[in-house]
Amino acid sequence: MHAKDILIDAYSRIQEEVHAAVGGLPPDALNARPSDDANSVSWLVWHLTRVQDDHVADAAGLEQVWLTQDWEKRFGLDLPRRDTGYGHSSAKVAKVRVDSGDLLTGYYDAVHEQTLEFLRGLAAKDFERIVDERWDPAVTLGVRLVSVLSDDLQHVGQAAYVRGLVQRA
Repeated sequence: MHAKDILIDAYSRIQEEVHAAVGGLPPDALNARPSDDANSVSWLVWHLTRVQDDHVADAAGLEQVWLTQDWEKRFGLDLPRRDTGYGHSSAKVAKVRVDSGDLLTGYYDAVHEQTLEFLRGLAAKDFERIVDERWDPAVTLGVRLVSVLSDDLQHVGQAAYVRGLVQRA
C-alpha cells in the first residue's frame, strides 16, 4: 500500500465522522455551546473543514473550495474571507452558526473531494517537497498532510463529544 492510499483512507474516515457528528441534528443543537466558552458542533466542523481546505489547497497550489464554490457566501458569516477559526475568541466562535447540517456536510464533502483528487495524483517523491519554510525544520508535504489529518480527527472527536452533551441536556 502506498502512502497516498493510506492518507486517502484516513481522510475518508474524517468524512464519515463529520457526517456522524452532524447528521440529524437540528440547528439549535448544531449551534449549542455546552458553556459560554465552549465550541459548538457547527464551529468545530466548520473550523476543521476550513483548516483542511486552507492547508491542502495551499500545498496543492489550488484555490480554496470556500472561495471557488461560493461556500463563503452560503455560510454568510461575519468573518474575514479567509478566516479558518484559528485563535478564535468566544465571541468569534459564537458567529459561526448554521441553519442546517447539510451546509456543514456539503462544504466538508466538497473539500474532501478536492483533497482526494490531490492525493490521488501524488507520487512517493512528492511527500518530501517543502511546503512551509517558516518552521525549523521546514514542513514537507507529508508532514503537512498528517498534521491536517491529526487536527481534523481531534476536532471531529470534539464535535462528537459536544453532540453527546447537547443530546443529553
